[in-house]
Amino acid sequence: MDEILKFETIGQYNAFNRNETLHPLVSVVDLSKAAPRQLRRMSYGFYVVFLKEIRCGDLKYGISNYDYEEGTLVFLAPGQVIGSYGDEFYQPQGLALVFHSDFIHGTSLGRHMSDYSFFSYTTNEALHLSERERQIILDCFSKVKYELEHGVDKHSKKLIATNIELFLNYCVRFYDRQFITRDNANRGILERFETLLNDFFASDKAQTVGLPSVAYCASELNLSANYFGDLIKKETGKSANDYIHLKLIDVAKGKIFDVEKSVSEIAYELGFKYPQHFTRLFKQHTGVTPLEFRSSLN
Repeated sequence: MDEILKFETIGQYNAFNRNETLHPLVSVVDLSKAAPRQLRRMSYGFYVVFLKEIRCGDLKYGISNYDYEEGTLVFLAPGQVIGSYGDEFYQPQGLALVFHSDFIHGTSLGRHMSDYSFFSYTTNEALHLSERERQIILDCFSKVKYELEHGVDKHSKKLIATNIELFLNYCVRFYDRQFITRDNANRGILERFETLLNDFFASDKAQTVGLPSVAYCASELNLSANYFGDLIKKETGKSANDYIHLKLIDVAKGKIFDVEKSVSEIAYELGFKYPQHFTRLFKQHTGVTPLEFRSSLN
C-alpha cells in the first residue's frame, strides 16, 4: 500500500496544488488549479478547512465514506489523516483555507483556538451550508486572500488572523443551526446514548472496563468525542460527562436500597477503583454521602 502523502509546510501544499505561495504560514488554495490525481491518503502539519464545491474523492476519512456535496466544510487539525487509496483519477475542486499554528501565536485566534472543537470532528460530521451561509464563508475567504495578495505589511497578520477568527465564529453559529435543523437525528442519538448507559450499568461492564467515559460512549455511537460532547450539550444543556454522572448517581441510588451491600461493594459495581471517589461524587450531586442517603430511606 502506498505511503501517506505528508505536507509539513504551506509551501509544499501550495506547490502540490499548483498555487503560488504568498505567505509561508497561511494560504487560500484554489484546488481547481491542481492537476488531476489519484486518490491518496494525506496528512497535514497545519490546520486545513476544505470548502467542497462538488462531490470529490479527496475526503474519505478512515473507513467512512461520505458524499461531499456543494457547500460542505470539513475541518482538520494538524496531524489528522484523510483520504483513501484508488486507481481512478479525479479533478480536485473547491477551496482550502490552510494556516500553520505558528501564524496564530500571540493573536486572539491563537488564544481561543481550542474553542473550535469541530477541528476534531470526523468528516461524516462535516458542516453543510445553505447558499446564504456559503456566500458568507466565501466572503471570509476572499478577505483573507485579499490580504495575502495585498502584500505583507505590519497590519497583515492581525487582519488575516481576525478574518480567520471571524470565519470560525460563523462556523460555530452554523453548526448550532445544523444541530437544530437535524433535531430528529440528534434525538435518536440521545436515545441511543440513554440506552447505551442503561445497558452498560445493567451489565458487568463497569466492573471490567471501569466507568464509561465520554470517549467510550462516542466510540460506541460511531461519533467523534468532540462532536458527541457538543451535540449532548446542545440537546440537554449538560455536558456529556455530567450526563453520564447523573445516570450513574441515579443507578447508585437504586443500589443503595440494597442494605445487604456495603458502599464499597456498590462503588466497585459501578466501576470505581476507589470507594472514596464514589462517595465524593455522590455527595457532590446529592449533598449527602451514600450512607446518609441510605439512612434517610429508613
